[in-house]
Amino acid sequence: MRVPPFNPYIAVVIGVLSVSTSAVLVKLAGNAPAAIIANYRLLIAVILMAPIMFLKYRHEFKLITRKDWLLSTLAGIFLAFHFILWFESLNYTSVASSVVLVTLQPIFAFLGTYLFFKERFTSGAIISMIIALLGSVIISWGDFQISGMALFGDILAFIGAIAITAYFLLGQNARRRLSLMTYTFVVYSVSSITLIIYNVLLQNPFTGYSTNYWLIFLALAIFPTFFGHTLFNWALKWLSTSTISMAIVFEPIGASVLAYFILGEKITWSQWLGGTIVIFGLFLFILSTNRKSSVTIHKKVQ
Repeated sequence: MRVPPFNPYIAVVIGVLSVSTSAVLVKLAGNAPAAIIANYRLLIAVILMAPIMFLKYRHEFKLITRKDWLLSTLAGIFLAFHFILWFESLNYTSVASSVVLVTLQPIFAFLGTYLFFKERFTSGAIISMIIALLGSVIISWGDFQISGMALFGDILAFIGAIAITAYFLLGQNARRRLSLMTYTFVVYSVSSITLIIYNVLLQNPFTGYSTNYWLIFLALAIFPTFFGHTLFNWALKWLSTSTISMAIVFEPIGASVLAYFILGEKITWSQWLGGTIVIFGLFLFILSTNRKSSVTIHKKVQ
């Protein structure tokens, strides 16, 4: 293996910091509909990718089979609804609660591989899943003590984690046969079209936002999408899947710290306790399923 151009661990650190900005940026654009924020995050990403895509990868469109088009389309639709659910959850609950619950995705991915691909559970995986889910219950119970709307936001984030899992499971076969660039471009394009249709049906305004909002939309497309997910994918050439997966588990910590300093959001005792338990459970889960889940867990970084 050739020597990487720069330290991949530095790339991972930059990636974690970048994805940690996502929830805070969505909160800063809170007066815009969640589906509009999601729409412009993906649409701007597609526009930025388009020149490279059509200059270097356009020949790959001919290699996409009908099955891959179908799977990629379905994956894109689920990705769109993941963003709708997750971004909407941030209107009701805190950054800390929302991001921790969305980070449960690896567990849902493993459950999905068990149901559809007959993956076997190890005792370590079962114990770690119970620990992580116990932490999520503590977070939700604490938020319910604050308000019923906070609990509603937690539920939206929880369903958002299920939606992103469906996206990963549907797209993993197509992802094996297509390059990362082509697959991502197709999925983001489908998601953008889905979100445009969704916003038209809900009559959400596409214009009328201040310059600050457009800068936030652009930042969402650049930082969590390219400096986050793209760097994770690049680092996978040099580092193990488990290393990347463990790094991603630190996203709730980074997001919570940014929310504290930028938004003034304080972390409650239930979020501290529940979040710590969830992260600990996820670490155990990744370690116990390292060999079995290399296909699904690393796809958090798509």
